[in-house]
Amino acid sequence: MSQPPLFPFSALLGQENLQRALLLSAIDPSIGGVLIEGPRGTAKSTSARALSELLPDSHFVTLPLGASEEQLLGSLDLENVLQKSEVKFAPGLLAKAHGGVLYVDEVNLLPDALVDQLLDVAASQVNVIERDGISHAHAASFVLIGTMNREEGELRPQLLDRFGLALALENYNDAKQRQCIVKARIEFDNNPTVFRERFVAQQQTLTATIQRARTNLPQLIFSDAVYAHASELCIAAQVDGLRADLVMLRAARALAALQGDTEITVAHVDAIAELALHHRRHAPPQTSSRKQQNDSAASTQNTANEKQQSEQPETWGEMPPQSVEAIVVKGVKPLPVKKR
Repeated sequence: MSQPPLFPFSALLGQENLQRALLLSAIDPSIGGVLIEGPRGTAKSTSARALSELLPDSHFVTLPLGASEEQLLGSLDLENVLQKSEVKFAPGLLAKAHGGVLYVDEVNLLPDALVDQLLDVAASQVNVIERDGISHAHAASFVLIGTMNREEGELRPQLLDRFGLALALENYNDAKQRQCIVKARIEFDNNPTVFRERFVAQQQTLTATIQRARTNLPQLIFSDAVYAHASELCIAAQVDGLRADLVMLRAARALAALQGDTEITVAHVDAIAELALHHRRHAPPQTSSRKQQNDSAASTQNTANEKQQSEQPETWGEMPPQSVEAIVVKGVKPLPVKKR
């Protein structure tokens, strides 16, 4: 039975953070997968399926809620071992997902024992089956994608923490964006072949980019400044343990590889920090512990400036051009400069 055509990953609209998280996990599966929270109809399963098409082996395997341990891990035929002294292995879903995507809808409703085993294999990229002293191991490198709705139940904190990246999607509240998304979906449903042809070039570029990034990943090394910045962010978020540090560094490296950069910088860390901290933080979001120090220093300076201004007539200073450029951030315009 042929598979229905997939909605192109490069045609997705309004889910840039989700697309980034998925691409990073595709580049480095050891990140530990992506957990997606959000209401129905926010492209969770569509994005997961679309990602599988960009991978070398475009497998998309769904783990059903009622799956058994043997269905997930595979099984060993012990009778064959006794009769022929050979280990006969029956592949499970983990083996079938190797090189592709393993998708778990409503992962918060999956038995904890299965989730635990699933996350172990996702992190180690090796599946080991043991029965009565007989063992078998096989590679199991896949992009793990889990979705959940908190209204239907929580995922235990111990298991929540073991997902590499996480984000919460929201409903589309922008009318124009909704119209564009709905229009694209209707065009795809009416004629998937014609719709997909429009995105062939972008899809090929993304596939090549993932392959190039995977190849370049081992060549990227972490500087002491990057290590220090990741630690600061994790301490400021009051996370438990060191898993957040490791995930953050791996994701920053994957982002550098995705962008074709030759070194990992603190900017890469900042760009993916919330994906690594979203489900782990025990403190309100903030950029880093340095931000607290800078905010405190800025507050002290502002107080001094206000006192000085109250003692002198108001004057309008001209800001040097380089200072204006320094405060320009993507999507943020500098404040107007007051002149004499």
